[in-house]
This record gives sequence, structure tokens and C-alpha cells, in this order.
Amino acid sequence: MVMGAHMAMARLMRAPNPTPTFFVALFIAVLSCMVMLPFGSPMATTTQALMRFKKTLQLGNESATLSSWDPNKDPCNGNKVNWVGVLCFNGNVRGLQLENLGLQGKLDLEPLTQLPYLKTLSFMNNSLAGPLPELKNLKLRSLYLSYNHFSGEIPDDAFEGMIFLRKLYLGNNQFTGKIPSSLTTSPKIFDVGLEGNKFSGQIPDFRQKSLKRLNLANNELEGPVPEGLSKLDPSSFSGNGKLCGPPLAGKCSDPPPPASPPPSAPPSECSGDSCGTSKKPSSGLKIALIVVSILLLLAFIAGILIFLNKKRQQSELDVAESLDDSASKYTAAGGSSQMDVKSVEATPHPKKGDLGKLSFVRDDRQKFDLHDLLRASAEILGSGTFGASYKALIMTDAVVVKRYKQMNNVGREEFHEHMRRLGRLTHPNLLPLVAYYYRREEKLLVSDFVENGSLASHLHGNHNSDQPVLDWPIRLRVIKGIARGLTYLYSALPSLVVPHGHLKSSNVLLDENFEPLLNDYALLPVINMEQAQHLMMAYKSPEYAQHRRITKKTDVWCLGIIILEVLTGKFPENYLKQSFDSRADLASWVNGMIKEKRTSEVFDVEMGGVGSSKGELLKLLKIGVKCCEEDVERRLDLNEVVEKIDELNEGESDGDYRSSVSSEGDDYTSQVV
Repeated sequence: MVMGAHMAMARLMRAPNPTPTFFVALFIAVLSCMVMLPFGSPMATTTQALMRFKKTLQLGNESATLSSWDPNKDPCNGNKVNWVGVLCFNGNVRGLQLENLGLQGKLDLEPLTQLPYLKTLSFMNNSLAGPLPELKNLKLRSLYLSYNHFSGEIPDDAFEGMIFLRKLYLGNNQFTGKIPSSLTTSPKIFDVGLEGNKFSGQIPDFRQKSLKRLNLANNELEGPVPEGLSKLDPSSFSGNGKLCGPPLAGKCSDPPPPASPPPSAPPSECSGDSCGTSKKPSSGLKIALIVVSILLLLAFIAGILIFLNKKRQQSELDVAESLDDSASKYTAAGGSSQMDVKSVEATPHPKKGDLGKLSFVRDDRQKFDLHDLLRASAEILGSGTFGASYKALIMTDAVVVKRYKQMNNVGREEFHEHMRRLGRLTHPNLLPLVAYYYRREEKLLVSDFVENGSLASHLHGNHNSDQPVLDWPIRLRVIKGIARGLTYLYSALPSLVVPHGHLKSSNVLLDENFEPLLNDYALLPVINMEQAQHLMMAYKSPEYAQHRRITKKTDVWCLGIIILEVLTGKFPENYLKQSFDSRADLASWVNGMIKEKRTSEVFDVEMGGVGSSKGELLKLLKIGVKCCEEDVERRLDLNEVVEKIDELNEGESDGDYRSSVSSEGDDYTSQVV
């Protein structure tokens, strides 16, 4: 009995250490609590969060504009901004741009942690002071704090975990101490401006391949420039008298010899069962390790699923913000550095795995990938009917990127096929499609950049010495080119009822020789029908207003509007109306002037003299009016239009066209009316 008790006590004393079991139980308890918690705890609304943030600001005299921050009104309505300084995308607050407002005091960003889509913050050119605000709880892509009065040392871990950070501007403040090493851990960092501060010590070793610009000028840095930064412009390091090494002219002195290594510790000695016991893990520890491994694996899988789901939901936002971010600070960045261009092969039949890539539809263009496009410096050209347009510089070539959100009228494969079809179109008067990007929520179309701008900008923009006024010969040449390009579309795309569908002067670009290039053509099959009916020119025609149908002659009506616009210099209200309205129709106005025998007053005075071409001018006016005939049966067809236009001659440009035209006005009136 006593012996049995001793044996039991001995087994208890040899039992495995209970510590692993305790940690397993603790881990399971913590994991259970995490699972039982909801993935997203209830948070204050966007409006409440922004109003809380506004209360932390010390507003200067220029901040009366923040009176638009009305708690009774949503900051964003789709992409429309209701609050000044708020950047909106799809109804979400994507960023704040509160610049030149005289803001003072410390900057507290804690209320903004409740904005899940917040990616960009800019408080440049204010009077903000104090230390750098806490950033790690924000998933920022861009932070602009230049030209303020921030001061003090930046904690070394200030940027730890900021894996999405791309642009950081802290220039011209009063920061001191070392440059935080955590900045070297942001994998996507692209542009860093730390100039005009009092940073000291050595430059951290930036090794990110994404880094294209780093400005450290006018600080108190010393020591060698890291090898990974040796190819940057020397001006990036100017004003630091103690820096040395490439790319600077001054060489660094030889470093001191390394210190002797400390003597190694003597090998440990063990003997007997104690050594063997320590080397053999107990069975309890093995079980604990297995349980922990399984739980960690399950937690890892759950994390991946959550991450993928969140990434899918925000994929549209990610692409759009990358473009917006490049464009919004193009000027502040001071231009762009050239980028290494990766050649990606055009995908003849894109598969599901290729949806994140650019698909090229032409073999005669430089190839690049989506990351190159998103990293390129961008300039916003404007916001058109279906979305924004950007100019991006890829190496030495400039391209235009157009974003379309209302392009889901067909499935994925049908969309790819239609884009390849457009890529095969080739004509001197068509702007070729170069590449496209497909995603269910958004599409990007890439084409060449045309420096000379659109026909609309030349007709209705502010003219200067660099943008000469379009005279009669150029206008006739433009009309002939548009007609030829439209004829080609009709022959190349016979299955489409309206091969262009959105023909207007802003979709006609002019090259350096003022040859027209048709743009935004043949998109009707892929545009959502509801948006097409509200926005595209084909659905503003008389036949659609009267009979709810478009025909092969609908593009002819659009051509007629352009002809009259070119001749009169008047901006057609047809472009602004959602449907045809004879009271706001350019053709109706021209016909009214003709009936009143005021034909000579129709023509644009900036067109200059037409000399012996006065008859040609009247013929083109007559063609334009007949193209705009409301009765489709009486309207000219495209072949007739092209034949009549090709017969016109430029003639000589001398004399005053008004006196020349007025003599023939009565005869013309009797012919047209």
C-alpha cells in the first residue's frame, strides 16, 4: 500500500510540465473570444466622425469654408462632394484635402480611424504644430503635411505596419532626431519628401524597389549615402554638409576596422539522465504543439478568407484611388522619374487569373503592366460623360486612361471580344484603342495622348497664340476627316445600328496637323442601357424622342450637329439635354435664321474670310441642315453625305465672308426652306 503510494507520487513528480497546457488553454480562450466577437464593431457614422474631427481643429481665418460641414447633410453623394475639402468616391469619404486654411494647434487624427475607406490626407500649407500625429491606426496611401510647424522627434516605429503607404510629404517643418527606420519597412512607398527639417544622424537603408523619389535636402544628416540610394539625383541630398558618397561628389573616409569578436563561451557540459531528459520533449508538450499548430492554421485560413473578401469589395476603390492619388499631387511631386517598363504579352483570350492585368489589343505599342500605369505620374484631363480621364507618362510615351463605371451591359467574355474587335480597327481618322483593364465594377480604356486637344476646345475655348483660331480650310478638312472616319466605322462594324453612338465635338481630337481623330466610338454595346439612354448622343436624336428607336441614320444626325457647330461656332445645347428638344436644337436655330433671311449672321466671325469659297460654305451649311432633318426618311444617308462633302473645295481665304455670303443668302433660303 505504501509502495503503491510512493509509485503514484513518483509518477506525479515525473508528470510533464503543466506550462504548455496552460498556454494552450489560454490560446483557446483568447481565440474563442475573437471568434465570438463580430468582425466589425459598430462605429459612428462618417458624418459623426468628421464632425468630431472638426472639433479638434483650431480653425484659422480662412476656414469659413468648413461651414459647409453640415451634420444634417451627408459629406458625399456618390462622387459628388457636399462638404468642402472632402474627397468622395462611390459615396465614401476617400480623403481630406484641407490645405491653405490657416489651421493651427495639434493635429489629432483619432476620429478619422472610424472612416474605413480613408486613404489620403493633406493638410499642407497650414500652421499646424506639435509632434507627428499617431498614424498606425489609419490605412493611408498618401499623407501630405508639408509647410506646417510640426516639430520634435518622430518615434522610430511611427510607420510600422503601414503597408499601403505610397506617398509621404513632411517637408519644411521642424522635425528633429533620426529618420524613423520604420519608414524603410513600407513595401509600397513611392515618394518621400523630408526636406527642410532638422533630421540628424545617418540615412536609413531604403531598399524598396518601389521608391522613385526621396528628398532629404536641407537637413543635418551625416555619413555615407546608402548604396540603394546612390542613383538618385544629388539635389535630393543637398544642404547636408556631412553626407558623403555617391551620388555626391565628396568621398567618405575609410571606416574604422571592425572590433574583435568576443571570445566564444565554453561548450556546456552535461552528463547522465539530465542531458537526455532535456533533449527529449515530453508527450504532453508534443500534444500541446500539435493543438497550437492546428489552431494557428485555422486562424490563418480564416484571416486569409476575411482578407480576400475585403480585397474583393474594395478592388474598384483601390484602382481608382491609385489613379486619383497620382493625379492629385502631380504638381507637388515636381514631375516624375522614369520607370522600368515591364513587357507583358497581350492576352488573346483573357482568363479569370488575368483580370488584374492590362490587356493589349495592339502589337505596335509599348507594353507595360497595370502597376507601371498606377505608379506613373498622372494629370487629370477632365471628367467626361462616363468618368474621369487621366494623362499618364509611361517612360517617354504619354497615354490617356479613361475610367468607365457604367460598362456592364455584356458579360466578361463578350466584353473581351468587343475590345479585341475595337483593337483591330485601323484608320487615319480613328484614335486607336491601345489596351484595356477589366473588372466587374470598373473598366479602364487606354489610348494615345493627343496633344492638340479636342475640336470642342478649339471652337469654344479661350484662344491664345499657342492655340490658333480654326480658319475655313481647317474646318472643312476636319469635317471631311470626321465623315471619312465615320464611313470606315460603318463598313468595319456593319452589325452595329450606330457604329459610333456618341459623336460630338469633344469626342473629336485634332492631331498636330489638325486631322480629326474620332474617339469614344462603338461603346454602345457595352455601356449599361440605362446610362446610354441618358447620356449618349444617339439617344438625344429626334427619332429616339419620337419613336424610342435609333437607326442607321442616327450617327448622321450627330454629324449634322457637328457640321453646324463648326460653321456657326455656337455650342449646341443638344449636348446638354437628356433628350431631343426642338427649342434647344442648333439645327432649329439655323433654320430660323435662314427663314428670316439672316443667313450671313449664322457663320462664326472667327472663321475669317472665305473669299472665293462662299459657295462652298453655303453648300456645307445646307448639308448640315439636311443631316439634322427630324424626319429620318428625309434625312441624308451617310454615303450621300460623304459624297457631297468630298466635292467641296477649300478655295482661297481672302476678303470678308459676311458681305460675300449675304449676296447669296436669299437664293440659299429658297433652296433650303
